[in-house]
Amino acid sequence: MPSDTTDALWNQLQAQAERGQHQEPALRDLFQRAVLNHSDLGGALADRIGRTLADGDEQAGPLADRFATLHRNNPQLQVHAWQDLEAIVTRDPAFDDLLAAFLFSKGFLALQAYRLGHQLLQQNERLLAMFIQSRCNQRLSIDINPASRIGSGIMLDHGTGIVIGETAEVGDDVSILQGVTLGGTGKESGDRHPKVRSGVMIGAGAKILGNIDIGEGAKVGAGSIVLHAVAPHTTVVGNPARQVGKPRHPRPALDMDQSFDEG
Repeated sequence: MPSDTTDALWNQLQAQAERGQHQEPALRDLFQRAVLNHSDLGGALADRIGRTLADGDEQAGPLADRFATLHRNNPQLQVHAWQDLEAIVTRDPAFDDLLAAFLFSKGFLALQAYRLGHQLLQQNERLLAMFIQSRCNQRLSIDINPASRIGSGIMLDHGTGIVIGETAEVGDDVSILQGVTLGGTGKESGDRHPKVRSGVMIGAGAKILGNIDIGEGAKVGAGSIVLHAVAPHTTVVGNPARQVGKPRHPRPALDMDQSFDEG
C-alpha cells in the first residue's frame, strides 16, 4: 500500500474523529486520546494496545512507547493494519466507517496486538510476545499464538473465542467468525496446525484441527468440525465436515455469504 494511500486513510480517520466530537460530545475524550492526539495510525495503535493490555497507567506508558518503536521500525505493521481496517469496513455491516472499526472492533485490536507479538518473537523477545498473547486472551477473549503466520486483509468478526495455534497459517483476505479454533489434534509436536489459504471464510464456532490445508477460496460452515483437507473453492459443513457444493464467490471471505444452497 503506497504511503500516499496510508496518509489519505489517516486523514480520513482523523476527519471522522473530528466530526465525532461534535456528534457525540460524551466521547470527546476518547476521540482525542485514541486518534486526534497522534500523528499516524502506528502511534494511535501503540497507545490503544498499550492501554488495553496494561495493568494500570504505570505499565501503559512503557508498553505504548515500546509498541510505537516497533511501528516506527517496521512500517509494514501499519500497512497491514490499514488493510485489516478496510476489510472490516467493506465486509461487516456493523461498522460503516474507519473510526467505528478502529475504536470498537476487538477483533481488529487483537489482530494488531498479535502482529506486534509476532514481530517481537522474530526479534527473540519471547516474554513480551507471550505477555501480549496472554493479555489479549484475558482482556479480549481472543488467543492468537505469536508464532502463527497471518496475512493481511483479515477480518475477525466479533472475535470472542477465536483460538489460533502456534504453527497455524492464515493467508490474505480471510474472514474468521467468533468461536473458531485453528488447533492441533492432541499432543503431537512440530507442525501441527491448519494452513488456511487466501480468500477463505470460516463460519462461527468451526473447529479446524491438525496440519491440514484449507484451500484457497474455500468456505467452512458454522459449527463444522474439520479434520481433513478441504479442496480449493469448496464448501464444507457438518460434524465431521463434508462437501456440500462450491461457493458462488471465488473468495467467500469477501462477500460473507453464509448460505449453503450451492451447486
